[in-house]
Amino acid sequence: MKALNIFSSSGKQIIQRILIAVLMLYITRIVFLLFNYNAFQKLSWIDFLSGIWLDLITIGLFYLPYYVLFLIPFKKRSSGIYKISFKILFHAINLVLTGLNLMDVEYFKFTSKRSTFDLFSIISAGNDISQLLTTFLKDFWFLILILILVFIVTEWFYRKTEKVNNNSFSFKKELITFIVLVPVLFIMGRGGFGLKPVGIIEASKYYSPENSAFVLTTAFTMIKTIDQTGLQPVTYFKNGSESNYFSPLKTTVPANILPKNTNVVVIMLESFGSEFVNTDNPKDSYAPYLDSIIDKSLSFEYSFANGKKSIEAVPAVIASMPTLMDNPYISSPYGDNKINTLPNILKKHGYSSGFYHGATNGSMRFDGFAKICGFDDYYGRFEYDNDKHFDQTWGILDEYFNPWSARKMSELKQPFFSTLFTLSSHHPYFIPEHMRSKVKKGPQPICASINYGDYALRKFFEEAKKQDWFENTIFVLLADHSPSTNTELFNQRTHMYQIPIAFYDPMGRLKPFKSKEIFQQMDILPTLLDLLNIKDDYYAFGNSFFQQSQKEAITYLEGTYYYFKKDHMLTFQDGRVRNLYNFKSNIIGQIDSISVFSKLIKPEENRIKAMIQRYSSDLINNKTLNEAKN
Repeated sequence: MKALNIFSSSGKQIIQRILIAVLMLYITRIVFLLFNYNAFQKLSWIDFLSGIWLDLITIGLFYLPYYVLFLIPFKKRSSGIYKISFKILFHAINLVLTGLNLMDVEYFKFTSKRSTFDLFSIISAGNDISQLLTTFLKDFWFLILILILVFIVTEWFYRKTEKVNNNSFSFKKELITFIVLVPVLFIMGRGGFGLKPVGIIEASKYYSPENSAFVLTTAFTMIKTIDQTGLQPVTYFKNGSESNYFSPLKTTVPANILPKNTNVVVIMLESFGSEFVNTDNPKDSYAPYLDSIIDKSLSFEYSFANGKKSIEAVPAVIASMPTLMDNPYISSPYGDNKINTLPNILKKHGYSSGFYHGATNGSMRFDGFAKICGFDDYYGRFEYDNDKHFDQTWGILDEYFNPWSARKMSELKQPFFSTLFTLSSHHPYFIPEHMRSKVKKGPQPICASINYGDYALRKFFEEAKKQDWFENTIFVLLADHSPSTNTELFNQRTHMYQIPIAFYDPMGRLKPFKSKEIFQQMDILPTLLDLLNIKDDYYAFGNSFFQQSQKEAITYLEGTYYYFKKDHMLTFQDGRVRNLYNFKSNIIGQIDSISVFSKLIKPEENRIKAMIQRYSSDLINNKTLNEAKN
């Protein structure tokens, strides 16, 4: 306690008031739990401790202006109007925090998640705010009463802090207090010294996903999504009629090609776009080893990424969840929604799982999202634990991390589902010195980097073939997205999403075949479930290749939806189809006449509308599960 003597009386008051705020937030968390107890199972002491940590982050963010202003060294701070102003500001902030948390005591019952900032855009979309407020006050008057009681208790504790001796003013102590405490409070608001401030996804690493709504507080989720654009509800169809055109509720149809309990390894190759892989002219390819695997696989002439970012690819592949909005799904207000994922579905059928990404832990929030998806283990740069192979930018070089991952997979209980995400072909395209004279160079810097990544892919398979699980494994190889390019054709919306996707069975039970059907990242989950002979209901925006379903692809960029079907791409914007392109013709910029193809456009337009409506509605309301069996 003597160490606190270096602080001024104002510093001691701030520490006391932080504790008051923590107590009030935790009271609202307990109230939330009491009213929603049946929604949570197996709460642990870690969940309770994680809650305190998130409360400290919330306090650090909301109260930072108060702390800074209060700690500025000036003598009149503790008297007169200044004293009253600081009290009002403290109570105002505290009422906002506790009020937000209490709001979700009842609203949680409708959404099964903590509210995010997009809630305000939803309730303000119409002219019924006053009605909603009146209804809330009428039905949930007891929450107002609890809020008043919290205020009374807060005021009682606050008065206790005012009794700290403020009679003596020492500018030296005040300055030391300011210099020390303000940075500490800033770090507290960040959640520590991590690469990024702690967000909803990062926080998920420290609690059970099923208990997220208890650990999180509404104040935390609100401030973490305040700068994120949420979805707006759309109603192209009424009374559920959108299901006539699209439904994400799916059921598996076993393909009976592979034996039961086949292992799965998904390999996502950073930036391996179709421009540089498996081209018509082998001389144009910078991935000969991947090409050799594609030749022995079920692959697709027209396969598409569902986004332009790595952070958009992972949910598309692992959860068949696209990013049809301005923010990537992972970092959106809906990133902690309950979703069907390959690890979670396969876990019910006896599978273990692991996610392998050589980047610095926390990169692109993959470690947090892996936890939400149900992966048993996450392996990143820190688990590799040998920075001699660090590329000084992203993480561990692929040629070392890839074979290491193959060996680590042998530690998983079979059958298993694993995802390996490479990184060395990411900008700035670093190649280690010993490989610079060996890689194939091209007109763009990425060419040599892809060639190096292809070499590292070979290293993975060389190691994987030594493992006892290799022959009982189906491999899915794909790019996370296409890279930026100087090529005019692949800068067009018709071609900029094209990537290789291949299903490779080393034993040849899945016959090599290059399909001319459209295939997208979101189709991987449904296709794998059918291949693995899994019997289940699930939620997915994609379709299984082995079912008589739609062969399509959809992407979103800057307010426009791009929909691929048969040989055409439709652009959809502001509620209607705008343009129609024949993407198979390779004619740059040619727009087909919409009127000529009106019979084609109308059903596809309805399907796009139904997909958008279902996407916005289900994400806003946290209805992204097939509840039939889940």
